[in-house]
Amino acid sequence: MSDSLTYDLVVLGGGTGGYAAALRAAELDMKVALIERDKVGGTCLHRGCVPTKALLHAAEVADTAKESSNFGIEVEFKGIDIEKVLDYKNNVISRNYKGLQGLVKARGIDTYFGTGKLVGKDTVEVEGEDGKHTVTGTNVLLSTGSTSKTIGLDITERVITSTEALELDKVPGSAIVLGGGVIGVEFASVWSSFGAKVTIVEGLKHLVANEDETISKNLERAFKKRKIGFKLGTMFKGVEETADGVKVTLEDGSVLEAEYLLVAVGRGPVTDGFGFEEQGIPMDRGFVLANERLHTGVGNIYACGDIVPGLQLAHRAFGQGIFIAEEIAGLNPVPVLESGIPRVTYCEPEIFSVGLSSKQAEERYGADSVESIEYNLGGNGKSVILNTTGLIKVIREKDGPVVGVHGIGARLSEQAGEAQLIVNWEAFPEEVAQLIHAHPTQNEALGEAHLALAGKPLHFHS
Repeated sequence: MSDSLTYDLVVLGGGTGGYAAALRAAELDMKVALIERDKVGGTCLHRGCVPTKALLHAAEVADTAKESSNFGIEVEFKGIDIEKVLDYKNNVISRNYKGLQGLVKARGIDTYFGTGKLVGKDTVEVEGEDGKHTVTGTNVLLSTGSTSKTIGLDITERVITSTEALELDKVPGSAIVLGGGVIGVEFASVWSSFGAKVTIVEGLKHLVANEDETISKNLERAFKKRKIGFKLGTMFKGVEETADGVKVTLEDGSVLEAEYLLVAVGRGPVTDGFGFEEQGIPMDRGFVLANERLHTGVGNIYACGDIVPGLQLAHRAFGQGIFIAEEIAGLNPVPVLESGIPRVTYCEPEIFSVGLSSKQAEERYGADSVESIEYNLGGNGKSVILNTTGLIKVIREKDGPVVGVHGIGARLSEQAGEAQLIVNWEAFPEEVAQLIHAHPTQNEALGEAHLALAGKPLHFHS
């Protein structure tokens, strides 16, 4: 065991939340240790957000080529070269990874590659290829991330999770996607664009069931148009591998067959074996419990990201990491408000949402105290140019501020930025309606929706 090394902050886990905390703490003149057993950047960079969005962009290019004649452009679509698609995806990861490594090095952060274990209220033991180290911190951040849930299924060549799907060296001829949440609909979208026959199985009554019901129904209509199949309100019973694929049985007795089964039923916290419970860290079903200031109640130990109950989003972890660094520095930052975090699903059509759904707003304020408007993208010039359909939905407390903004349509993820400002700054529709939105942009649709909710609709298509 090497001599003990003491830091202002020891970060256990180099994913999005961990490295954000480390970078911000170093910026605030703290001595920082970052412990990571794989690669800095975590799931998001290497096996999640970044690679999946690279595949989704490749899928968009494929769709554009196939639909080019609609715009008077004659292009021959010859198919998908999956090897080149994977090269493109890996190059995107590599470029981002090199940039992140450069930032960590430039900030003077000491990085320990190996498996860390909390062995005291301020001490982490790290076991790596270069031996064992004891790292002590005045403050400790737990940020060990999440992994794909498998609901007890064996992961094989044919039964896979998103991790294996990202490395698949062929386009499936057919696939069954178990789970109609974010991960499930994104992969279904990619594979459908690449030419696969896809069926989604979802136990709840809607796809992306955490979204406003209006958005879910619109996605279902869009997926039907794209010939992406789905079975809703039907529970999975079992899977059997066959000579050339899988046979999936559902609780209603129906049987589906395909080349692959993608298990996309969410992600669970990675906390086993890190010594958390032994040090008295409060836990619940594998999650680390922390207060609104992300303190665990034990020593100077904090937690962030997917191991803390709440939205499992990389940008949530990023914001929490910055918050913790500033909290330790005594800057008294404003806590990260869960309801104000933008949520985006990058399937085609894209979905964004910030704040409350209609159902949530009615539960909070009462059905008679909520107003909403749905602005159809048919009234938006840029959306017509892009040949996309969809809508913007704005929800307000009656005679009060906007409490939710939701949208579905091609490229609408880029509208989440203004939407989060509107919700988090508790803007009134009348205030947003005063703002000038550039023409012709999809951003205008946000402005028009707020004009309508303020009582002065113009280009309004119901």
